[in-house]
This record gives sequence, C-alpha cells and structure tokens, in this order.
Amino acid sequence: MRTIMEKLPKILIVDDNKVNVELLRSQLKPYPYDIEVSFDGEDALEKIQRMLPDLVLLDLMMPKISGFEICRSVKQNKDTQFIPVIVITALQELDDKIKAIELGADDFLVKPINRLELTTRIKSLLHLKALHDDLDTSENILFSLAGALEAKDFYTKGHSDRVAEVASLIARKMGLSERDLDAIRKGSLLHDIGKIGVKESILLKPDKLTDEEMAHIKSHPKRGYDICSPLRSIEQSLPIIRSHHERIDGEGYPDGLKGEKIPLLAKIIAIADAFDAMTTDRPYRKGMSKEQALKIFENELNSGQWDPKIVKIFIKMMHEQE
Repeated sequence: MRTIMEKLPKILIVDDNKVNVELLRSQLKPYPYDIEVSFDGEDALEKIQRMLPDLVLLDLMMPKISGFEICRSVKQNKDTQFIPVIVITALQELDDKIKAIELGADDFLVKPINRLELTTRIKSLLHLKALHDDLDTSENILFSLAGALEAKDFYTKGHSDRVAEVASLIARKMGLSERDLDAIRKGSLLHDIGKIGVKESILLKPDKLTDEEMAHIKSHPKRGYDICSPLRSIEQSLPIIRSHHERIDGEGYPDGLKGEKIPLLAKIIAIADAFDAMTTDRPYRKGMSKEQALKIFENELNSGQWDPKIVKIFIKMMHEQE
C-alpha cells in the first residue's frame, strides 16, 4: 500500500490517434500510475522536458515530428536520457524495430497490444528506472557532502573542481578513455570526502600539526574509500580516493604503495592536487604563481613523489597553454 507522500509513477502516452490513446489508458487504469497523454510530437517533447515522466509509451508514426525523432531527442538529452521509452507501433518491418532500438528505445511492442505483456514490460522498466534514480540520488548526496566540506574553508573552496579540470586535461593529453575521464571527474570531486571525519580545528589549524593530528589527517583517504565503496557507480573512482596521497618511492599513505602499484588515475590526481595546493592561498601562506609551481615540479621530477612520466606531460601541457 502506497503512503500519501509516495508519488505514483508518471507515464506519458504519445500517439496522434485518440482511440489508441484511450485504449492504452483503459488497459493501464487498474494500475497505480499517473497517466498523461500527448497527441503530437512537439507537445510530447515539451511535456517530457517539463514533467520528466518515469516512462514514455511512444507511437512511431506521427505527423510533423515522428516517434523516431522524439526517441532520439529524449536519449540525446542528459536530463531525459534515462527515461525508459517503449515504442508502440503497427509497423512489422524489422528495419523500423532496429532503427528504434539504435535510437535508444528500451523496448518494442507491436499492435494489437496484449495487456499482460504491456504491463509486464512497464513494471520491469519502471523498476530499473527506480534503481537508477536511487543510485543517482546516492551519488548526488556524496557530491553535496564533498561540496559542503570544501565550503567550510575559504581557502579550499573550489579545490576539487580545479583538480578535476587539471586532471582531466592531463588524462586527455595521455589519450585515456572516456570511462577513465569519467572516473577522474568523479574521483576528483570526491577525493577528499574522507575529511568529513576530521575535526575542523585540525583542518583549519594555521600552525604546524602535531604527530597525532597528522595521523588523523592521513586517515582521510581510507575513510573516504570506506564511505564511497558501497556505491557501485563510482567503483572506477575508488582507487583515486584511496591512493591519491601515495608516492612513487613508497613513502606515501595510506598503504605505502610504490611505483607501478599505484593506480594510474591516482597518480594523475596526485599531480593536479599538488599543483592546486601550491597555487592557492592557505591560512599559513600565500599561494605561489603557476610558474613557481611548475619550477618545483621540474626540480623535483625524480624526487620520488610523483610519476616523472606524467609530470613531464603535465609541465609540457601547462607551457602549451601560455
């Protein structure tokens, strides 16, 4: 039984034939759905953008804007791309089915529609949509927490965004995949989330930290890893969150990884993270210029802190931007 606060799944029926629309509406009437209808493509696209339905039942053959075009538009828009689309048509040709699937349709039903088949497909896709929405919400909560953590400190506000920008540029220069770039972006935004468990008095302390306080700070990569690891959608970013303070010489933390045992994406973030730390103000010092920071990277190329191959790519990239 649904609670008062629980919203009914919104289903949008798109068909220029009013008889077909009423038939679908009557088939779905016994079920707990909030049904909206649209009789042309332009109105359908406007309603999809405005109401963000949980599922679209879409007829292919319509005047002006076809179902194919609507499907393409929905799936190419980042705000609507995960809305399930079930294409419903009288067309029997295999080419039309293939075209609809290629454009991103999630399922395909041929008229006349069997009610049991229709409702079974709808339930299945709504379940998948709900799982995705829950996942998306969990991600957004983490990103919001990370943003709130940074906002507490004037000196680190925007740090993760800047790290993401520089790290992404390095990754592109190295020819890494879009999957790696996505992991870099998410990992950059979440790399310091473990500091949620560190006292503000330590994070914002202008004086030198005690050994105990430093040990507390050094626990943040593992704590961040533990916070994020239940979320499978950021699995590719977990090595970044855990290992961005490791050093090539094995003197880093939390695991003392050395050389090639440090994940590649974590090595990239380590450089971007250090560069931003050097060039932004802190409570205890002014930020240095970009040129001064690059000089440090050049002088410490083989210091054991960073991967020298990636440092060379980074330095060259930064000089090219001048």
